[in-house]
Amino acid sequence: MSTSASPPAKISYRPMLAKDIGRVPMDCHGDAEAVTARVRDLGAAAILAFDGAQHVGQLQFRRHDPALRSATGIWSPDYWGDFGDDQPELPGATLGVFCYHVGQLTDGDERDERYFGRGIGIALLDFLIDWAKGQGFRAMVAKSTPPHRAVMGFMGGQPAHVYEENGFELCKSWIDPQLQETVQERQLVPDATDVNAIARVGMCVKHFQS
Repeated sequence: MSTSASPPAKISYRPMLAKDIGRVPMDCHGDAEAVTARVRDLGAAAILAFDGAQHVGQLQFRRHDPALRSATGIWSPDYWGDFGDDQPELPGATLGVFCYHVGQLTDGDERDERYFGRGIGIALLDFLIDWAKGQGFRAMVAKSTPPHRAVMGFMGGQPAHVYEENGFELCKSWIDPQLQETVQERQLVPDATDVNAIARVGMCVKHFQS
């Protein structure tokens, strides 16, 4: 495992398999046929977190496609795999980290705050890194979110320093105008907050040793 906080004792983690489709929250996954195909291709579609039998979180992933572009920006799950132009060349067997859903008990946007701040997001990433290595992936890529907690919660992601602490390299970063506008419209942060804290995203890459 990577050098990060140990998972909370009560929370268990496992890959999302075909049998889980429709039995756990499916937000952002796409239709059942697409998820089934993803499981068949990758071996799983997400890492799931459970408190006993209760689903409390998941970290979704897909095969990395450098040509992927999000037609609606932050409002599509494709956003997590959209890194624009000028990307570093990555191996074909690269896994893309998509969105986090910590505190999610059922479908929908509601989150149970009792599961916040317990290291579940980092534990999901740790589990995914180990799982991906075991599946033969050669690299992993993730889009980092701004470090402001309210923006992290809105986006469902992790800031660059979390990825860097887990062996990723921040390859490039940029201000996302759509994210900046949305955060300000929704008043997620005070008006005077630095744009780097509310709208800077980045491309983080981790290579696995052969």
